[in-house]
Amino acid sequence: MKFSSKIVAFGAIGVALTSLSGCGYNSIPTKEEAAKAQWSEVQNQYQRRADLVPNLVSTVQGAAKQEKDVLTAVIEARASATQVKLDANTITDPAKFKEFQDSQDKLSGALGRLMMVSEQYPQLKSLDSFNKLQDQLEGTENRIAIARRDYNESVRVYNTELKTFPSVIWASTIQSSYKPMQMFTASAGADKAPAVKF
Repeated sequence: MKFSSKIVAFGAIGVALTSLSGCGYNSIPTKEEAAKAQWSEVQNQYQRRADLVPNLVSTVQGAAKQEKDVLTAVIEARASATQVKLDANTITDPAKFKEFQDSQDKLSGALGRLMMVSEQYPQLKSLDSFNKLQDQLEGTENRIAIARRDYNESVRVYNTELKTFPSVIWASTIQSSYKPMQMFTASAGADKAPAVKF
């Protein structure tokens, strides 16, 4: 009798564990880790861009010394963008996430102005080093856009998991430490083409 009750107890525990694994308990941490991995790619691409800026500024300085204000704005925006640190553990904080996105948007705007100013200087456009840097920057901006898109999709999946059945049960009880992550949004004025003034 005792032996069969132990078998029944072990069987019940086995069924409970199987049910637990199949009912969404592991979904939340799995999807959170996927979103964090995408976040790492976003950070890699922003770092790549930040690393290109000093070479780009040096190249432009040689050919367009009178554009000191634009160059200073780029240098300051880069410094600001690299000072704001946001790791995978704080991407659930709306204020910190907004600060990070704003600093990156500021650098994007400053680099855009620098590229527009460069159109005024044929000697700059003829420099092979400038053209290579410009191509690398353009490629990096595309990579940033793709990394942000992929991150947003992973966050959408993760945030949806927190709100849908059966995972919502876990998210409101045992896994209540899991919080929704923040998504990138379009920067203010992104729907308008920049004005080019020479």
